[in-house]
Amino acid sequence: MTREAVLFDLDGTLANTAPDLALALMALRPPGSPPVDPERVRRATAVGTVALLREGLGLEPDMADYEATRAAFLAHYQRLIGTATEPNAGMIEVLDALEARGLPWGVVTNKPEHLAARVLAALGLNGRARCLVGGDTLARRKPYPDPLLHACRLMGIAPDRCIYVGDDEGDIEAAHAAGMPGLAVAFGYAPPDEARRWGADGLLITPAELLAFLD
Repeated sequence: MTREAVLFDLDGTLANTAPDLALALMALRPPGSPPVDPERVRRATAVGTVALLREGLGLEPDMADYEATRAAFLAHYQRLIGTATEPNAGMIEVLDALEARGLPWGVVTNKPEHLAARVLAALGLNGRARCLVGGDTLARRKPYPDPLLHACRLMGIAPDRCIYVGDDEGDIEAAHAAGMPGLAVAFGYAPPDEARRWGADGLLITPAELLAFLD
């Protein structure tokens, strides 16, 4: 079946956002603290804020100062967005190729929508994405299918005509629940061997390999 649109996860799939998140964590650590481990931050980024605060600051949601620290972390991150975030290598060329074919693309992420919008703006992509659905756009986020189905409605394209690309098992689960193929990426925040176990419809070693799945 010919696909008519592509939806992407953001963190780890469309772009490497972990460096800016690491900077936000460092802003909250005591002066003189060693840098946070980049690889551990990358993996925590795939899970979300709870994992990032646990990894970078040793905080758990039941701690008294968790909510205040979470708010401070997100404020630092919002200020730092675009400092070191970059599209994954080869991704801009893939977006160019999609647009040359007349295929719309969009972003479905668990990141809060306003932060995701700032990331896209920092990358110069905010005017190119046909839709953006964040983790707080709807009542439920991935791995529920709701955000992907909402993105399809925004684009006016049936779910089975779309394809979703992500770097987390929840991305593949959400895609299948929405009735669309889900492709895992080997260049995201999960190890390739782990990604191979998710039951995805394909594993992309590079972004360019996506184009072969669209015909």
